[in-house]
Amino acid sequence: MSADNALLTLLTEKLRNNLLVLPTLPEIAVRVRQAAEDPDINLHSMAEVIARDPALAARMLKVANSAFLGRSIKVSTLNQAVTRIGLFQVKNIATAMALEQLFVSQHPQVREQMSELWRETIETTCIAMACLKFYQQSHKHVPLNLDTLTLAALVYQIGALPILTEAEKYPAVFAEPAYLRHAIRDLSASIGVVILQSWGFADIFIKVTQDWAGLQTSNEVCYTDFVRLATIARQQFPRRSNEPQLLEYYLAQGLIPRVNFMQDPQIAQNYQDAKTMFT
Repeated sequence: MSADNALLTLLTEKLRNNLLVLPTLPEIAVRVRQAAEDPDINLHSMAEVIARDPALAARMLKVANSAFLGRSIKVSTLNQAVTRIGLFQVKNIATAMALEQLFVSQHPQVREQMSELWRETIETTCIAMACLKFYQQSHKHVPLNLDTLTLAALVYQIGALPILTEAEKYPAVFAEPAYLRHAIRDLSASIGVVILQSWGFADIFIKVTQDWAGLQTSNEVCYTDFVRLATIARQQFPRRSNEPQLLEYYLAQGLIPRVNFMQDPQIAQNYQDAKTMFT
C-alpha cells in the first residue's frame, strides 16, 4: 500500500471508530459563545470576557477599526469595539479571530502546511465577504450576515486540522505535501462536520463545510454560495469543469457582476477592505 493510500485508510478508520483526535475550540471562544447565550449579557460584560485574552482583545479592536466596517473614526477601547461590532455579531467574530490558535504544529513541514492552510482560508474568507457585501448592496433584505459568513468561511476546511495532526505523528511517511492535499481533498468535509458538531455549531456552518465542494444550488442564496465563489476565484474548487456553469448561475442570481468578478472595482475594494480585519 502506498503512503498516500495508507494515510487515507488510517484516517478513514479512525474517523469511523471515533478515534480521530479532534481540535477543541479555543477556551476564549467557548467563553465568548457561552456569554453570548446569556439573555442578560450586555456590551460591557461581553467586553470583560474578551479582555481576559489580550491577543483576542487586540484583534477585536483591529476588526472594529477595519476599513471593511467603513468607519473613519477609530475606537480605542474594547467597550467601544464591542459596541461597534455589535453584541450579536461579536459571538461569531470573536470565535473567528480565535481560530488562528489552532493552526500550529511542532513539526516544520506540518507547521508550514498549517500556515499555508490558514493563509488560504483567510484569502477565501475575504473573497467571500467581498462578494456578500456586493450582493447586499442591491439586496438589502437578504437574511445573510457578514459575521456569520466570516466564521463559516474560516471553518470550511477545519477538517484538515486532524489530518495534519495525524501526519505530524508519522512525518517521515505522511508529511509529503501531495499526500496531505489528497487526504484533505477527500476527507476534510466529513471530518469537518464531526468537528463542528462536537463544537455545537449551528447547522448553517455545517452545511457550508459539507456542501461547498458540490454543485447543488437552491432557490435561496446561502452562505455556501459565497464560499464556493471564493474557492472558484482562488482556483481551489475541485470540480473545475463545472465552474463556467456555476459562474453563469451566480451571475444570473446577481451574486457577482460579471464572470471575472474579482476584476470588478467594487468587489476588489471590498476584498482589500476585508483583508484589513486580518492583517
